[in-house]
Amino acid sequence: MNIKPLRTEIDYNEALQQVSTLIDHAPEPGSRQGDLLAVLAILIEEYESRHYPIDPPDPIEAIKFRMDQSGLTVTDLETMLGRRVSVQDILARRKPLTLATIRRLHAVLGIPADILIGRTAS
Repeated sequence: MNIKPLRTEIDYNEALQQVSTLIDHAPEPGSRQGDLLAVLAILIEEYESRHYPIDPPDPIEAIKFRMDQSGLTVTDLETMLGRRVSVQDILARRKPLTLATIRRLHAVLGIPADILIGRTAS
C-alpha cells in the first residue's frame, strides 16, 4: 500500500485511476484493498475541496429547485408561508427574504437555513 498526499494534479489523477481500478474489483470493506479505497477516497475528497470548491446554491434558486422537486406552485408556497408574504416578489428578487420567512421555508420545505441566509436575506 503506497499512499501519499495529493499535492499536484498528477497525484490527483493517479489516485482517481487507482480508485477506478479498485472499484472495478469491488473490494470487501475492511480488506487491504477496501482500506486502500477508503483512504484514497478521503484524500481525493480533501484535494477536491481545496482545488475545486463548490459555492453554496443561491437561496432563490434553492427555493425554486425545491418547489420544482415537490411539484409546488407559487400559490402553494403562499399558503404555506401566509398571505402576507409575497412569494412572487421573493422569487423575482424584488423582496428580500426575512428571518421569519427563512425560518418558515426551512421548516416547511426543509431547505437548510444557511443556504437561505445567503446573499438575498435581510
